[in-house]
Amino acid sequence: MSIGQTFLGLLESSPRHGYDLKRAYDERFGRSRPLHFGQVYATLSRLLKNGLVEVDSVEPGGGPERKRYAITHAGVTDVSRWLTEPERPEPYLQNTLYTKVVLALLTGRPAADLLDSQRAEHLRLMRELTRRKGGGDLAEQLICDHALFHLEADLRWLELTAARLDDLAREVSA
Repeated sequence: MSIGQTFLGLLESSPRHGYDLKRAYDERFGRSRPLHFGQVYATLSRLLKNGLVEVDSVEPGGGPERKRYAITHAGVTDVSRWLTEPERPEPYLQNTLYTKVVLALLTGRPAADLLDSQRAEHLRLMRELTRRKGGGDLAEQLICDHALFHLEADLRWLELTAARLDDLAREVSA
C-alpha cells in the first residue's frame, strides 16, 4: 500500500497534524500493522518536498511545534491519478512454499508432510480470521474476507500439489 497516496487521500477532506494522520491511517488501514511515527513524518517530509502537501499552520506545543499539513492541487491530482490506476495483480510465480516442496523432493524429505503442516497452518489462520471477522465492523470484515479468499486459493494449490506430488517428484529427479 502506498502510504503517501493514502495520506493524500486522508488530507483531501481537511488539513491534519501528523499525529491525526497516523491515528486515521491506523484506524482504517493499519489495525494489524500500525505505522511508526518516524514513518509518518518521513512520508510527510517527502510529500512536502515533492509539492504534494504544504504546511497549513504551525502551532506551539509542549514539545516541538505542531505542523498541520494540507494537500496541494498537485497532491489532489496525484491521488486522483493513483485512485484511477488499477493495481497490478501479483501472480506469485516465485513462491517460498513451492520452493520448499521442490527442495524437500530433491533432498529426499517428505514433501507430503510439508504440505500437510502448511494446510494445518492455513486452516488455523482461516479460523482466526473468521473469528476476527465475526466481531468486526464492515471494514474489518472486508479485509478479513480478502485474506480468507487468498488463503482459500492457497489451500486449493496445496491440494492440487499434493495430488500431483508423485508426478512432481519424478520430474524433479529427472
